[in-house]
Amino acid sequence: MTLSTSPSNAGDAPVADTREPFRAALRAAVESLPESIRHIAGYHFGWWDPHGRPECADGGKALRPTLVLLAGKAVGAEISQTMPAAVAVELVHNFSLLHDDVMDRDTTRRHRATAWHQFGIGPAILAGDALVTLGFAGLAATGGRNADAATRVLSAAVLSLVEGQTADMAFEQRSDVSVEECVSMVDRKTGALFGCSGALGALAGAAGPGAIAGLQGFGNALGRAFQHADDLLGIWGDPAVTGKPAHSDLRNRKKSLPVVWALRSATPEAKALAEMYSRAEELSDADLVHAAELVESAGGRDWSRSQIDRLLASAMLALSGVRGEATAVAELANLAASATRRDS
Repeated sequence: MTLSTSPSNAGDAPVADTREPFRAALRAAVESLPESIRHIAGYHFGWWDPHGRPECADGGKALRPTLVLLAGKAVGAEISQTMPAAVAVELVHNFSLLHDDVMDRDTTRRHRATAWHQFGIGPAILAGDALVTLGFAGLAATGGRNADAATRVLSAAVLSLVEGQTADMAFEQRSDVSVEECVSMVDRKTGALFGCSGALGALAGAAGPGAIAGLQGFGNALGRAFQHADDLLGIWGDPAVTGKPAHSDLRNRKKSLPVVWALRSATPEAKALAEMYSRAEELSDADLVHAAELVESAGGRDWSRSQIDRLLASAMLALSGVRGEATAVAELANLAASATRRDS
């Protein structure tokens, strides 16, 4: 099994010998939806254009299902045992993306118009609802001895994700968000589903409590590190890589991790950035360039980079306690490194 760090198409788990089976399983699940919802979901995944003509657009790197599959392999599970959980977390993740795009009014994702921008707000929300329902249905249908436990783990992760997104939205109306609050929000919004992915893989392999805790802890730390990397891309990322406009998070005045660090830095740059974020009018391109400079001068960029290193070390510590199949454990470490090497 080899790990590819190159961009992948919709549902392409970056693990060579599971890519095709995963893609087929994900597509089979989505194609079981009613036609109207299936059309929107397939467009979102990059399988076809708005008119239903076949397409092969970028659908993301499928990091979470890859984590499920590798975690399962690490504890001796067969692909057939872990695939339903891998599909479930990818469906849940894309439910959150469809809803996030609506709430943030983002018009572009992965170099294409977002689903709501293409089909309308209501249809995009319903497509997201259908994906999360489909994920739980597929996981419950496995009927294995750990199916109930896996469903509970996924339910807790979704509730945590929703709670995190609620906090993220509330931050938009506040000027006093603390670094601690922002980190807690990320733990819930991003870390929980990564942690759930590690736990689901371990549960599929009927691992013991120690391995489940270790793989969940690995996923939690990786998810938090990933969010730091993603937030750096949201400010300094190349649009050709991110699929979003330059400085997209600043344009939307997101209270992302490096931004909150900068705003709470008690520096002249913090004051200038706060003033810019409080303006009623839209920020110009020149404003956005200046805002990025302020975040960097206030230490936000360096802080997030240091947190990525710290969280990767924490993830490796959790992984070191997992006594599993050596190749899969090594690939989990490689996955963590490649997933967080995203700052431009």
